[in-house]
Amino acid sequence: MEALKRIIGVVLIVIAAIVAIHTVLEPIYHTSTDDNPYSPIWNYINPLSAISLILGVIFGYIRMSRAGEDASVQEFIAGNTLFYGFMFASIIFFWNWFGISGVGQDFTGVGHGTRGLVWILVDATLPLLNGAMGVHLLRSSG
Repeated sequence: MEALKRIIGVVLIVIAAIVAIHTVLEPIYHTSTDDNPYSPIWNYINPLSAISLILGVIFGYIRMSRAGEDASVQEFIAGNTLFYGFMFASIIFFWNWFGISGVGQDFTGVGHGTRGLVWILVDATLPLLNGAMGVHLLRSSG
C-alpha cells in the first residue's frame, strides 16, 4: 500500500505541474475565438484532471477520517481543507466539463463567460490541491 501511495503522490504532483504550466502558457500560444475558446490540449488534460480529482477525494477522505480525536489541530485542518477543497473542485469541474461536452445542450443557465471563469478557478485550484496531496502521500508513505 505504501508503494501505491507513493506512486499516486507522484502522479498527483505531475498532473499539478501539467495543469499549472499549461494554464500559464496557453494564452501565449493559443488565440481564443468564439468557435474555439480553449486549446485542444485541454482534451487530454481534462481526463487527467478528472482522475486526480477522484483520487484526491478518496485520499482526502482517508486523511480527514484519520484526523480524529488524537490528531493535532494542524492535521485536522489540513485533512478537512484537502477533502473539502477536492470536493469543491470536483463539483465545479464536473459541472463545467459535462456542460461543455454536449451532455446538457438544453441547459442554458450560464453563458460562455461563466464557464470560462469556472475553468480559471479550477485551473488555479487544482495544482494547489494536487501538489499538497501528492506531497502528503509521498511523505506519509516513507
